[in-house]
Amino acid sequence: MIVFDLSCSNGHRFEGWFGSSDDFAGQKADGLLECPTCGCDNVGKAPMAPSVPAKGNARAEGGDEAQQMATGDMPSAVRKALEGLAKAQAKALENSTWVGDRFAEKAREMHYGEVDEAPIHGRTTRDEAEELSAEGIAVAPLLVPVAPPDELN
Repeated sequence: MIVFDLSCSNGHRFEGWFGSSDDFAGQKADGLLECPTCGCDNVGKAPMAPSVPAKGNARAEGGDEAQQMATGDMPSAVRKALEGLAKAQAKALENSTWVGDRFAEKAREMHYGEVDEAPIHGRTTRDEAEELSAEGIAVAPLLVPVAPPDELN
């Protein structure tokens, strides 16, 4: 996982977690990135300050959590929560089929009885997801980015 500081054209800053730099570029090209504050889809990487670790013999006041924050590490409680979320999502996707960019099409086929229902996951635009929802088709975003099977190492 890689974390980028992102910003929208309205000046809101936020973090985005991606499987790789290519994953970020692909999501940006597909119009999948949007500001969580205002919904703006004009999103790019924001300038980031480098993470400079403290000297090995220096300790931040406040114990281990303060030391982790001072060195740019994630607090253990946050890391454990994200790991738990990623594991739960992976478990939910075990029996799901990757349909790539054909997600909206496949979801409609199942909803309208053209093919048997089965768990699927893939990519779609926000507009397509909203259209599916308006048609009564249940959709939900994945909380942890998933690399398409053909892009895995």
